[in-house]
Amino acid sequence: MLGFALAGGAAYAVDLGLFVWLRGPGGAGPLTAKALSFLAGCSVAYAGNALGAYRGRARGGRARRFGAFFAVNLAGALVQLACLGFSHYVLGCTSARADVVAGAGVGMALATAVRFWGTRTLVFGSAPHPDGGAADRAGVRAAGEGNRPTWTG
Repeated sequence: MLGFALAGGAAYAVDLGLFVWLRGPGGAGPLTAKALSFLAGCSVAYAGNALGAYRGRARGGRARRFGAFFAVNLAGALVQLACLGFSHYVLGCTSARADVVAGAGVGMALATAVRFWGTRTLVFGSAPHPDGGAADRAGVRAAGEGNRPTWTG
């Protein structure tokens, strides 16, 4: 979990830093700036998770993993936007502080849970067992494979 948090922290710093630069000196509009900073942050998070937190748990090709990772991160971003939108437009909490609490507080917490689950399960799920079977999350053979020695790869 620490590796996931470190990769996420680096991705957040890249996303925020690039967004601020693009909106300021870069002269980009808010949506263009956010789209570009999201892609950069997502790429940093993928690299951090693939090379660090989930190294050795790769499943499928790089393009498939990055596509799945991007989809999981997009789902997390949508969770944050949903929290912000609900608070701002449904509950009527329109102050800047309320937006920060809803989007960067509650939304970020829920989005992080979605991203952690999705990254662990869908992107870097159980690695294939050397003899063709699948290992479960604990790194042991799936149930029903008898009393053979367990694989801890």
